[in-house]
Amino acid sequence: MLNGKEKKLLAITLPVFIFSGCFGGGEKKTEEGKVEQTKRETKVKINGAGATFPYPVYVNWAKDYEKATGVKVNYQGIGSGGGIRQVTERTVDFGGSDKMLSPQELDKRKLYQFPAIIGSIVVVYNLPGVGDTELKLSNKTVCDLFMGKIKYWDNNEIKKDNPNVKLPHQRITVVHRSEGSGTTWNFSYWLSNICPEWKNKVGYGKVVNWPTGIGAKGNAGVTNYVKQTPGAIGYVEYAYKLQNHLSAAQLQSKDGNFVKPTEESFKAAAAHAKWSKEDHFYLKGNLILQPGKDSWPLTATSVILLPREKKDRNKLVTDFFDWAFKNGDGVAAKLGYIPLPENVKTEIKNYWKEVVLK
Repeated sequence: MLNGKEKKLLAITLPVFIFSGCFGGGEKKTEEGKVEQTKRETKVKINGAGATFPYPVYVNWAKDYEKATGVKVNYQGIGSGGGIRQVTERTVDFGGSDKMLSPQELDKRKLYQFPAIIGSIVVVYNLPGVGDTELKLSNKTVCDLFMGKIKYWDNNEIKKDNPNVKLPHQRITVVHRSEGSGTTWNFSYWLSNICPEWKNKVGYGKVVNWPTGIGAKGNAGVTNYVKQTPGAIGYVEYAYKLQNHLSAAQLQSKDGNFVKPTEESFKAAAAHAKWSKEDHFYLKGNLILQPGKDSWPLTATSVILLPREKKDRNKLVTDFFDWAFKNGDGVAAKLGYIPLPENVKTEIKNYWKEVVLK
């Protein structure tokens, strides 16, 4: 049996436990003996899915945003193809894609689009004895590697641009994405522009018919395969290279100059972007092959896709990205991304106000 003091303590503490534990509604007696319904605690949750390219930064932004606001943002990195499909089917609040959709395709799917972050794609390799950015790969060499025409690392074509690098007689394993991928779209678009043979035989898209190699799922899958396989070469978003301490090759800029993947070379490319909210920020070739001798050739923007009819949910999504634009630049830079220029952020906010939330 409970004594009077214990009963009083139980009456005080039990409703508090129910409320803070989020069990929904509960009852407690007031001093006058009336029954009072406790309030149901509901947590706002936003669901997104898509590109693995920006996954590291979105996850970190979401973690910080929940701490700051209590709103949970759940983002699944399933590839750009999956993100486009799920937002088109309205199974998520927003989709992430590294392939920009044209105004015509946005109209067809009834979607809005805006850029969220700028990143870069790098060609990574696992070559014992060859350090990060020591290896130079010309446009022709990269093309021949991914066409499967070069079989060993000590091939004369590679040695020609790397006379001071000790290249082993190691068989090359090409690793590529296995699913619909915006990273693949950008990478194959780049190959199509620097290599006529690739353009004629393979082309570009979220999925292509790879002439050689092994498929892996997501940027993380390609990263892990390259990391574990001596002689492997693949393409990943720069954040994955940084976090996993992979080695990345120097590539040729649009002007033909060998360039290292650095924050400076990414910013040099991003500076040439011509954004316009009138066509939903669409750039036909994303930021691939921007002019300038020091511009990284594989710089790319990752975009957010929103359903046109869901104004209330879109407000929640844009609130999250508005917060990220104000508070997330430091996190983005630390992970190896390039935050959007302030003038672009202003243009995006006008787009939200005048188009998305109107």
